[in-house]
Amino acid sequence: MINAQIQARRTDAIARGVGMMTQVYADRAENAEIWDAEGQRFIDFASGIAVLNTGHRHPKVMEAVRGQLERFTHTCHQVVPYENYVALAERLNAIVPGPTPKKTVFVTTGAEACENAVKIARAATGRNAVIAFSGGFHGRTFMGMALTGKVAPYKLGFGAMPADVFHAPFPVPLHGVTEDDALAALDKLFKADVDPARVAAIAIEPVQGEGGFYQAPARFLRRLREICDEHGILLIMDEVQTGFARTGRLLATEHYDIEPDLVTMAKSLAGGFPLAAVTGKADIMDAPAPGGLGGTYGGSPIGIAAAHAVLDVIEEEGLCARADQLGARLKQRLESLRDDVPEIADIRGPGFMNAVEFNDAATKSPDAAFATRVRTEAFSRGLILLTCGVYGNVIRFLAPITIQDEIFSEALDILEASIRAAREA
Repeated sequence: MINAQIQARRTDAIARGVGMMTQVYADRAENAEIWDAEGQRFIDFASGIAVLNTGHRHPKVMEAVRGQLERFTHTCHQVVPYENYVALAERLNAIVPGPTPKKTVFVTTGAEACENAVKIARAATGRNAVIAFSGGFHGRTFMGMALTGKVAPYKLGFGAMPADVFHAPFPVPLHGVTEDDALAALDKLFKADVDPARVAAIAIEPVQGEGGFYQAPARFLRRLREICDEHGILLIMDEVQTGFARTGRLLATEHYDIEPDLVTMAKSLAGGFPLAAVTGKADIMDAPAPGGLGGTYGGSPIGIAAAHAVLDVIEEEGLCARADQLGARLKQRLESLRDDVPEIADIRGPGFMNAVEFNDAATKSPDAAFATRVRTEAFSRGLILLTCGVYGNVIRFLAPITIQDEIFSEALDILEASIRAAREA
């Protein structure tokens, strides 16, 4: 009972606010598989919450990290800089869509990236207000919490949020909010709550992560771009969860014919090592004065080395096309269950950023209990799944894009059996 012993120690040692979905403790991992402290094997469809698009311990990533460890591990780029930081910035500047010259700053976490995007937007515009969307998730720091459009569990008990942050509804027709509804609500926000001349930025996830894997419609994002241009507002695309081949493109923004002003990135950027970035139009990125951006561990040389390898792997192994193939297989399997499982309300997602949403078969209201039964049943059979959504009724799928075909097929069989078992229960 090694897991139980560690769990007892954890309860005594770790703050209650650090939530934990499972009570098994990882011992080793490889690509899409994890073995716990007792030797049990699990197929990982969580990827540390979208961090492992290239899988656990990809050989090329590990080789790059080992090479960097032999040279140096930390200098603080602001004190003694290093070339691979510059080279990675050049690569991201070329990756982010749009013809305008770009610049980049590296930090450590997705929340830091979002915080710094707001700092940059305020410095560039001289304005304070920021607009985000209901259901969006942008981190657990105070500005990240303020931007996040979900109260429980992220804002509970933490007091007043930073001022001048406003929320508009995200278009989710399944929940009664059309594109036109969302745009009308934004217009009403400008009339009732905040003068658009005071708004520095609008921040949006092209596909909501924690919010339920709802994809922003192309027309809606084009209209947001027009509204931003009309009022001198900057458009921030939060690609922390959507980035690096997950949606079938290197960045989800590539699905849309728009150029963002700022893009935040983290999670799968460095294949399991802490690294985040803000990339944006050069003149906007240069608005903060020297010293206004950075951080002691920002752009760690270990994370930078890993990120170079991740970008190489995505290109060499064709992971964008692979994401489309895996997502199509997953959605096809889920679609085959619709007739037998009336609780399935929606199956969605670009590339391999997919989700299934469950409603009560009789009332058609969100059914979080059904989603939890699926997750729990799958875990008992050796498949790790994550729930999400404002109502907690969505299962999201974030397996490594490098998952082997035979293991993916095994996982799909477990998933189907788990959904059927949840239905029978």
